[in-house]
Amino acid sequence: MRGAGLAALSTALRGDDGQHDGRGGWPYPSLVQVAFDLDGTPLLLLSTLADHTKNIARDPRVGLLFDGTAGLAEPLSGPRLSVLGRAERSEEPRHRARFLARHPGAGLYAGFADFSLYAVSVERAHLVAGFGRVRWLDRAELMLPAIPMALAEAEKAILSHMNADHADALRLYATVLAGRSADGAGSWTMTGIDPDGCDLRRSGEMARVDFDHGVENPEDARVTLAGLARQARRSAPGAADGSVDSDDRDG
Repeated sequence: MRGAGLAALSTALRGDDGQHDGRGGWPYPSLVQVAFDLDGTPLLLLSTLADHTKNIARDPRVGLLFDGTAGLAEPLSGPRLSVLGRAERSEEPRHRARFLARHPGAGLYAGFADFSLYAVSVERAHLVAGFGRVRWLDRAELMLPAIPMALAEAEKAILSHMNADHADALRLYATVLAGRSADGAGSWTMTGIDPDGCDLRRSGEMARVDFDHGVENPEDARVTLAGLARQARRSAPGAADGSVDSDDRDG
């Protein structure tokens, strides 16, 4: 879920506006950009002019489909997750900052009066991890129990430091750890960090690097990111040995 930049949004069509008479309650699917709070809460930037936003104003229950099957020869053997929850407008500055870091192009219109951030309070989800691997998840199985505020408050500084001083490490994260192509225009930037991992972006391409343990504070984040850089350098094609340079030691 955290690795997705897009989701299919399903809302209940309103039916008394003269345009959809007799179709109230029908499922209405649309495509939306999505970001996440540090605990995994999905975040949406929606316009009040859009049908799905008008539907949410009448009935906040929504479904979000996250598709992880891209590039597979047999897509139905790949993972997808259907999330059920309620969408509510959010005035939390962190939500807007995280969304715009993940989708910088949205900054062109995010300030328009008709656009607002919505946070989806997840209730349960349906996971299809491949053929025969199907189960329902309750909220506690999918979401983190709380926002680690120490990490949340340090996120902006962490991103600034990584993007300004560690472009090579970010490239290795994306190409070695996340398996993205080394070809392509532009540099990789870090757009978010949360207890489960970090998010990267190069133009319209996204990558997700998962941590092997929960990260709760900036010091743990520093040590973990430095460790990932060492791991990536050791695993990079053509790496001569497992030596650690000064960047690895001081993060």
